Amino acid sequence: MSFFVYMLASQRNGTLYIGMTDDLPRRVWQHRTGAVPGFTSRYEVKMLVWYQAHESRESAFMRERQLKKWNRGWKIALIEAGNPEWRDLFEDLSP
Repeated sequence: MSFFVYMLASQRNGTLYIGMTDDLPRRVWQHRTGAVPGFTSRYEVKMLVWYQAHESRESAFMRERQLKKWNRGWKIALIEAGNPEWRDLFEDLSP
């Protein structure tokens, strides 16, 4: 089983959200549809702009905590290193 750390954005250089899950397509769909009330639905943070797979829940959790401590510039640089166009990567996920 894989675990994922991911970043969502409201738009290019917009509001960012970092999360962790073991089912990336399902979790991003929940954010996109507003199925779970909270930060992402309140601020319309729906674009999957970055994600990283991990082999264990523990390593994903540690990476999530690390990224949440980063400053905004570092997060944006990480996104742009792998996704310079800020494409919504949700469309690339296979169900």
